[in-house]
Amino acid sequence: MSLRLPFFLASLLSLAARALLDTLSPPACAACDAPVLRARVFCPSCAATVLRAENLPGEPLAFAAFGGALAVALRRFKYEERPDLGRPLGHLLRRLVREQAPAVDVVVPVPLHPRRLVERGYNQAALLARAAAGELGVPLAARALVRHRDTPKQAHLGRAERLVNVEQAFFVRAPRAVRGLRVLLVDDVATTGATFEACRGALLRAGAREVVAFCLARAG
Repeated sequence: MSLRLPFFLASLLSLAARALLDTLSPPACAACDAPVLRARVFCPSCAATVLRAENLPGEPLAFAAFGGALAVALRRFKYEERPDLGRPLGHLLRRLVREQAPAVDVVVPVPLHPRRLVERGYNQAALLARAAAGELGVPLAARALVRHRDTPKQAHLGRAERLVNVEQAFFVRAPRAVRGLRVLLVDDVATTGATFEACRGALLRAGAREVVAFCLARAG
């Protein structure tokens, strides 16, 4: 009984903390802010607009197609100073990781250029990567990969321009963090895959054994 009591008290404290958090910051739909249960990311109406991605060999693995409520939530997360959306959107990436169960040793986010990181205040890919690392039980190397060229935003460019835009834009700051390891590379959205390919190239040149790319949404 003495061993069970601390566990029981810890469970009660956890429930009380969760109840307090729900009172101070009620769970809301990541797209429209409608009230939802804490375990939910979207309200029923928004959830109906999320279409799971058809993942093909050679493409970054994505949770869903870029559109509907997921596109709205990602724009809010990325451009509207909503780092808090990293928690619910991270749940979706956790789900993708559970379904695909990649065998990896470390998780690395696609980095922002330092200037953009200062402007935004956070790297949305790093927040998602933290969720993936937690689900897999492997380290997060949030600063292993560096973006040393502040390239124009990929969203405004065509495929050929995207490939040129990110060529040689990334390098590995500490090769020891990835050398000989299987890396899970994480970003929020993939379109042509140019950014993922540039990051993968940098990681492989630094000695990574293998690089697998995951994202929340795939456009196009």
